[in-house]
Amino acid sequence: MNLNPWLLLLIPLLSSLTIWWLLSATKSAVAAWFSTVSSVACLLIVIGLNQAEELGAYAFNWIEIDNLVLSIGLMLDSTALKMMLIVTGIGTLVNLFSTIYMAKDEHAARYYASLSLFLFSMTGIVLADNFIMMFIFWELVGLSSYLLIGHWFTKDSAANAAKKAFLMNRIGDFGFLIGILLVWVMAGTFHFDQLATMLQDKPAQIASLGAITLACLFCGALGKSAQFPLHTWLADAMEGPTPVSALIHAATMVAAGIYMLFRFQLSLGHDIAEMIFHTWAGTMIAYLGAATAVIAALCALAQSDIKKILAYSTLSQLGYMVMAIGLGFKGGEAAMFHLYTHAWFKALLFLGAGAIIYRCHHQQDIWKMGGLAKRMPITALCFIIGSAALMAIPIVTSGSYSKEQILEVVHHENIILFWVAIFVASLTVFYTLRLVIVVFSGFSRNDDSSDAKEAPIAMLVPLIILAVLAIISGLPKIAKILAPAYHEHPIVFNFVFISSTIAILIGAIAAFIIYKGKQREPLYLPVLKKAFGFDFLYEVFLVRWIQRFMAGLCQVIDQFLISAVIVNGLARLTAYIGQGLRQMHRGQLALYHLLLSAGMVVLIYLFVFA
Repeated sequence: MNLNPWLLLLIPLLSSLTIWWLLSATKSAVAAWFSTVSSVACLLIVIGLNQAEELGAYAFNWIEIDNLVLSIGLMLDSTALKMMLIVTGIGTLVNLFSTIYMAKDEHAARYYASLSLFLFSMTGIVLADNFIMMFIFWELVGLSSYLLIGHWFTKDSAANAAKKAFLMNRIGDFGFLIGILLVWVMAGTFHFDQLATMLQDKPAQIASLGAITLACLFCGALGKSAQFPLHTWLADAMEGPTPVSALIHAATMVAAGIYMLFRFQLSLGHDIAEMIFHTWAGTMIAYLGAATAVIAALCALAQSDIKKILAYSTLSQLGYMVMAIGLGFKGGEAAMFHLYTHAWFKALLFLGAGAIIYRCHHQQDIWKMGGLAKRMPITALCFIIGSAALMAIPIVTSGSYSKEQILEVVHHENIILFWVAIFVASLTVFYTLRLVIVVFSGFSRNDDSSDAKEAPIAMLVPLIILAVLAIISGLPKIAKILAPAYHEHPIVFNFVFISSTIAILIGAIAAFIIYKGKQREPLYLPVLKKAFGFDFLYEVFLVRWIQRFMAGLCQVIDQFLISAVIVNGLARLTAYIGQGLRQMHRGQLALYHLLLSAGMVVLIYLFVFA
């Protein structure tokens, strides 16, 4: 046991505090490199821990009340440490990329302080050895994401997006907290390494509370991983700087929900996890994941903002993962493998989009781009590789290995969800190729992209590294070293593989036919462009209704309780008391003598006869 693993928490925390307190008034470059060096240090520590033969970390006792014992400790198993490779690896690349992207931002120091705070928070979630510690860092991720999404808070859209993300996550987190308390009721512990032992002889508790506990815990993932119906905040989160989008969508915030559910599965053990996940709660999770995958993929078809297309793509891929994890232990392993491969190629796509936006004078509309393959060849090549991984082009991309594992599990467990997944796979190819064709082929459609040139070297280095990982990270030999929860599952040329390949071909052919050579959007899909109007529906039926209800309730409380009872009531009571006392003091001596005599008679009676 040692204190060294605690450096993974202390380094980003000290980085954030140092930048806030000491570097906020300095040039942004100092804060940028301070944050970058701290993330590199964390990455090196994680690499060292992954190579260590024996792992352990000192745990600090926090609360001891009767049989309730809570510690602040780190779980350094293989799953957590390989997840940390993703967090620190992508965190380092995002920091490096940001040194150029945020160089001219006058508040860049605040950005890097929030970035380090974000990495500190996510590290706490991944390494927490109990649910209470995880929840604390879970909320810190909510805070740091609020700060990053709203970095340009002077823009109303950015400020509103930050508030929306924060509030919608609080809704999910309320259910998550109830689920954590139910874990205590069911098992008598919050610690992950004790759950299986405590539940081994409690079949009654598992049968009565297992499903409802899982459903409540899933509420946390519903918010953090942006699943239907709490999915609408993620697309709006694109108002933050593009490197933030890469961090949120690839390795940290949205991955937290998937990781939490899988950590719960691992802690239960295979047999108990199968019992709990093969209930109505697991089925609900799987179908909500499938619904999110379909809704998000359809919305991506009609978006013109390059970042929003990628945002809805993330939503759809997260739906894939949630669908798989709801189907049991094997599905959880497949979901974590896809989370791992998705992290690299989605970070590549977002940072590639950031390089394009940077060189196109912060233009984000894909229909005002075009011909960028000639002007930005390296960026274009890297972006196309990431797109191929997203489309899961068989054999040659990492995404194909992880997607096939999900499809195999879903095909075995639920044939309806399998065909939903195949449909989403075809949509994924369609909207991804639409993006690639419009942005990189043809000619420039706008002055913003006509003079674009290749991205700076500090941007290209992360893109090249991620492009390599987008190709090789799914290979069995690489995945065995780097991927959390990986179990070798080679691609088999069976019905599942053939079905997914046909889906890819259908999506690709349709995209080329519809978008090749087009100078404007040929499909008018207003319902999809407005994301099925969920925001409007929430505004009308929830926000406004709640506002009217709360306003009416406050009016009733104000008029009938505060004004009528508390304020005016006390005033009237005081007046009545004063009026009564005033009747006793009229200045008539005869009345005073009468009252005095009556009092004397009462006293004599009490002393003599009582």
